[in-house]
Amino acid sequence: MARRSDHSREQLEELILAEAHGLMAETGYARFSAREVAKRIGYSIGTIYNVFGSLDALLLAINSRTFVLWADWLRAKLAVAGEDRIAALVAGYFDFAARNTNLWMAIYDHRPLPGAEMPEPYRRLRAGLTGIVEQEVALVLPDARRGEAAALARSLVALVHGHCFFALNGTFALLGEEQPEAAALARVWEALTAAGAVRGSG
Repeated sequence: MARRSDHSREQLEELILAEAHGLMAETGYARFSAREVAKRIGYSIGTIYNVFGSLDALLLAINSRTFVLWADWLRAKLAVAGEDRIAALVAGYFDFAARNTNLWMAIYDHRPLPGAEMPEPYRRLRAGLTGIVEQEVALVLPDARRGEAAALARSLVALVHGHCFFALNGTFALLGEEQPEAAALARVWEALTAAGAVRGSG
């Protein structure tokens, strides 16, 4: 491990964030520990707080990095998508959550401090994911209704998230739903069709 003087502040920030993100993937939100991150990189816990300011800020950084990975995941799915690109988005959502469950759950387990504002750089990173969904929704809507794409995309993300969350925590199994991804896609297309969308029109 390099000495403290060997790292610039930017290098130290990346070192902490990379280790913290890896630890979150390993342990999940409930068992995550900034002290363990410090131990693994060979620095004091105070160094982490000096760099990020607070545990809350570190968690925001971790979750924002997950959003970047998630957006890249969806782009990869869309790159090999067939005619139904909406289906590729839904599949990508479920697939990412299933393969990165601890990171995915941490996004929703973390509650920012009351009154805290999302730093603009993190807001832009997170907007990359919703921007992908908005673009694909707009492509299947008729021209006259493309102005509704952003609001509709937000609702559809919430719909898919609910199905995915219930699938991963076992609720759908208890309810007897054996194909939650297919159910989510069906509900998405019902909403899109009601807005005038046509499959394969993107």
